[in-house]
Amino acid sequence: MPAPSSPSRFRDPGHGKHHFATAGSVLVRCPRCERQAQVVTATGDAEDTPSGPYASRRLVCRHCGLSRQRRQGDRTAFHWGGTAVMRDPYFHVPLWLQTDTRHGRLWAYNPEHLDLLRRYVRATLREHDTWCEPWRKMGIIGRLPAWIKQAKNRDEVLRGLDRMRGSLMK
Repeated sequence: MPAPSSPSRFRDPGHGKHHFATAGSVLVRCPRCERQAQVVTATGDAEDTPSGPYASRRLVCRHCGLSRQRRQGDRTAFHWGGTAVMRDPYFHVPLWLQTDTRHGRLWAYNPEHLDLLRRYVRATLREHDTWCEPWRKMGIIGRLPAWIKQAKNRDEVLRGLDRMRGSLMK
């Protein structure tokens, strides 16, 4: 008789809600050619350049050559769900990684964000620190809609995440 398989385990890394939008690049749909582009942190000469959501950003498309610069102090707007097309917080263009399911819209900022969502949904054992710290409730995992967290929707959500992963350029 085969040994029972151990449940797949997910441990909440405790990332804040802005982590994936500010830590690396954000994949977006190019406003000119509709292909995959990215929003990256603009490198500056000054060492005291702010980081995080207030850093200068650049929208770059390697297909059509589009390049736009966002200056420090320009409006940054984070949106966290709903049925509307999800947009990046810097240039307000649609995210590349998004798809609809019958329960709602799935979206991710970049492949790392997509991987975190996939590991969470796939896991049968989901661990997190105690909820006594208020900031834990406001993390990425704590803010997921209930329909993503429910085991009965696991297969459909994983199919949607796989569709998004399939859209990534190699």
